[in-house]
Amino acid sequence: MHKIINVAGIYIHIPFCKQACHYCDFHFSTSLQHKSTIVQAICQEIELQQNYLNNQSINTIYFGGGTPSLLNAEELDQIFSKLQKHFTITADAEITLEANPDDLTAAKLQVLAASPVNRLSIGLQSFHEPHLQRMNRAHNASESLSAVKNAQDAGFTNITTDLIYGIPAPSHEIWLNDLNQLFALQVQHVSCYALTIEEKTAFGRWTKKGSFKPSEDEFVAEQFEILVTQMQANGFTQYEISNFCKPGFESKHNSNYWKGVHYLGLGPSAHSFNGPSRQYNIASNAKYMAALAQNQLAFDKEELSLTDQANEYLLTSLRTIWGCDLQRMYQEYGVDLLTLQHTYLQELVGKGYITIQNSVLYLTDKGKLLADQITLDLFLEPQE
Repeated sequence: MHKIINVAGIYIHIPFCKQACHYCDFHFSTSLQHKSTIVQAICQEIELQQNYLNNQSINTIYFGGGTPSLLNAEELDQIFSKLQKHFTITADAEITLEANPDDLTAAKLQVLAASPVNRLSIGLQSFHEPHLQRMNRAHNASESLSAVKNAQDAGFTNITTDLIYGIPAPSHEIWLNDLNQLFALQVQHVSCYALTIEEKTAFGRWTKKGSFKPSEDEFVAEQFEILVTQMQANGFTQYEISNFCKPGFESKHNSNYWKGVHYLGLGPSAHSFNGPSRQYNIASNAKYMAALAQNQLAFDKEELSLTDQANEYLLTSLRTIWGCDLQRMYQEYGVDLLTLQHTYLQELVGKGYITIQNSVLYLTDKGKLLADQITLDLFLEPQE
């Protein structure tokens, strides 16, 4: 059994960016005018939501966005002071802050090193200048390199970086070069995502007009296979389809998501999960601030049936190195997947897409390429 009890996580969404990346459909604003007001609202939300996690200890805090590295020392201190007042944070809590390379000046790194933040997530995306420009990133290729080195010099020993693959290119040479430059930096963790074309982004609009042509699926799949091979060769474990780490450096926060641990989401558009329900904060800075100014919360709530919870566990667990615990599926959600999907599971085993060991279902490397389809096929029908 993989369930962790009596610990929970906190996610804090900082909805500001210097400029809009052409691939991003997360909630953010490029106007920093209300940054201090949003921070005050987040602090108010902390107070109002202090009982959401039922006094569970907090072992992970994650500042995402947007661009959390836009927060100054005073704003960070405000948030941490409120969290420490209203939650029990474990002594070894993993506290991650997402940062853009262009924000990681010596002065900023000094501020972060003096704060409770002990893990940096640096959004490199690429070391190839034309790709950075095409994605409308706020940093350049040399800043990609210097940001990691400067963070290491500032004393950070737990650094994760993001890379994007599947960017249109004539060959895989640029992708291989990106990976080689990354390995030379000796980071502890890497998250790699395929370029996804979202409808409401610049890439989405250009694709619709025909002025941007995404890579073919085969090209993207080849880059994923290169990624997996290169990561293994350089001592990284693929503990989730998109996440790789050196031994002992898994993201505790993201791992908790995948294991079904409860978490509280703070800030506009943030999600919260406590088992039987999920909440979605309003994705509007103005409406979020207005609600909190009235000492109210603005969110939609979704009650999760046992079938919903089982499907959610299936979706997240199958992507990980820990696999889907079929005993947990039965004991917690009343689902006997081995019986319900016997024929299909045997077919997947025969094709080399999955293995089943000690009542745990795992995707093989071959199966990971079809993870979304396999998961959809295994999903349980809603109960009438």
